[in-house]
Amino acid sequence: MEDSLDNIPQSIPVLVYDGECSFCRLWVEHWHQLTGDRVTYQPAQSVSDQFPLISDAEFARAVQFVLPDGTFYSGAEAVFRLLQDVPNRGWLLWLYQHLPGFAFLSEHTYQFVATHRNFFYWITLLLWGHQLGPYHYSLTRWVFLRALGLIYLIAFLSLSVQIKGLIGSNGILPIQQFLQNVASVYPGNDRYLLIPTLTWLNSSDTFLQFLCFGGAALAIFLILDIATMPVLVLLWVFYLSLVNAGQDFLSFQWDILLLEAGFLAIFLASFHWLPRLNHQRAPSIIIIWLYRWLIFRLMLMSGLAKLASEDVTWRNLTALQFHYWTQPLPTPLAWYMAQTPLWFMQLSALFMFFVELFVPFLFFMPRRLRFAGAVLTIALQVLIILTGNYTFFNWLSIILCIPLFDDEALQRFFPTRIRGIQQRKPSQLKRFVAVILAIVLVFVSAIRLLNLVDPRISPRTLPPALAQIYTQASGWYLANGYGLFAVMTTTRPEIIVEGSQDGKTWLPYEFPYKAGDVNRMPVYVAPHQPRLDWQMWFAALSDYRSNPWFVGLVYRLLEGSPEVETLMTVNPFPDAPPTYIRAQLYQYHFASLTEREQTGAWWKREEIGSYLPSVSLKDFTSQP
Repeated sequence: MEDSLDNIPQSIPVLVYDGECSFCRLWVEHWHQLTGDRVTYQPAQSVSDQFPLISDAEFARAVQFVLPDGTFYSGAEAVFRLLQDVPNRGWLLWLYQHLPGFAFLSEHTYQFVATHRNFFYWITLLLWGHQLGPYHYSLTRWVFLRALGLIYLIAFLSLSVQIKGLIGSNGILPIQQFLQNVASVYPGNDRYLLIPTLTWLNSSDTFLQFLCFGGAALAIFLILDIATMPVLVLLWVFYLSLVNAGQDFLSFQWDILLLEAGFLAIFLASFHWLPRLNHQRAPSIIIIWLYRWLIFRLMLMSGLAKLASEDVTWRNLTALQFHYWTQPLPTPLAWYMAQTPLWFMQLSALFMFFVELFVPFLFFMPRRLRFAGAVLTIALQVLIILTGNYTFFNWLSIILCIPLFDDEALQRFFPTRIRGIQQRKPSQLKRFVAVILAIVLVFVSAIRLLNLVDPRISPRTLPPALAQIYTQASGWYLANGYGLFAVMTTTRPEIIVEGSQDGKTWLPYEFPYKAGDVNRMPVYVAPHQPRLDWQMWFAALSDYRSNPWFVGLVYRLLEGSPEVETLMTVNPFPDAPPTYIRAQLYQYHFASLTEREQTGAWWKREEIGSYLPSVSLKDFTSQP
């Protein structure tokens, strides 16, 4: 090429574009970030006279990609050749050259967009903003892992004050007995894979508290960014151990959600011992997308489960008419929300379905639509936090929205020291592991999602090898199913546990947070979870024969177990345990505004009958 640009090495290709076109300048800036110094970018208005073989009409019609030997390409082919050496972009040129019809379609699409540049300029701003990429996620990772550390800290500390009363040696469901029962059914090494928990090594009360307080200490290390990857491994192992040891008391969806999110975090983190913001390897974009897949499944399955149940209250949008007062642990605001008109509750339910069924698809859209999806999801979670005590569940759901944002979106909220995170490319080994992990997790979770839509799609229909992968991944909570309140409860039975020394005068035990005394105001307790209070709500929906742990509770109260008594807020027998225990069933309902003004009570109730007849220690032939 005889004509050359001043001050530009002849060995560097040149992309010539319309410098007066805002749409062109926007995309050229993006391409420049992708190609770096391998390509020079010049406006046609400045250099068109240096390329006599290209007419002014051609410069106005399309971008021109000029090679050092004088060969030039225009339109879609120019863009594809420009990007052929950019990672994950070279396939476009291959399709252009080898797939029949792709070149024709590409050029016609290019010309259509070029003819309507102003329209597509505003569409681009709407969907992507002024930053078209490449996007970075080092700050996103840093923020997410610190937030995940807070959730772990809350989860472990919440368990630490309850663990001995729940599964300790003098607890409701002693872990030693549980492990003995498992070992009797699975005497070989299969038991360790069936119930993976460190309590196989030591099931003492001291070790249980070590897992809780040790997990809390590890969470602080994660928050401080100390030995992040090893700490994440230990956090996951500790919490998995507690979940598998916790039996009924750790069988909630937020527990398995934390395990799934915590497992992925191991592969998101970079390996370092001391806090370092700079010179870390960039997080794998595959893991970022797996987190997006996780929050997508969580939200979508929550909505689909309600529809799949065919519950009439969800279908006619009247579920919230019952939800505010029948949920396990209402908040003070829930009482006020229960007084709102039906049309407002129906509108609220409609908003919930919109966020759960339609918004999740925005998570895979261009960045500004993805941001909008994240904001709407966070808004729904905040509303749930205000009206219900769902432990750390909603906070964890909010945190799972962080990977929907990139560094460029988060930088404005952080000081320069944190914003200036530098990154290197992930290692090839880490990329390979992320790919294998993605294949397994997407496969398992997709089966769960499809099964919710069509029950005929289940693990039983899979080939044996795939069924084994599904079973192993599910058993370790690596990919789970979600969907709370698929069927709305329309009544609120409550169990009132009472004790007596003579079988005539009965005094009630008062639980810290569940409905009991009608004059006691609902309280905010989340993100802490009083797990016994929660289980009492579930127990009231069936009978004591379906809840062996409830019999264990009664036994420990008759025995006077101090570990279990600490789970109560009022023990009417502080000096000696009662001789008899019984449980009565009541029907509870929020008091109306008028009733509250007249009586001061937050609840009203009526007795239904006996839940558990009077029993004494003599009725127990052996400990539970």
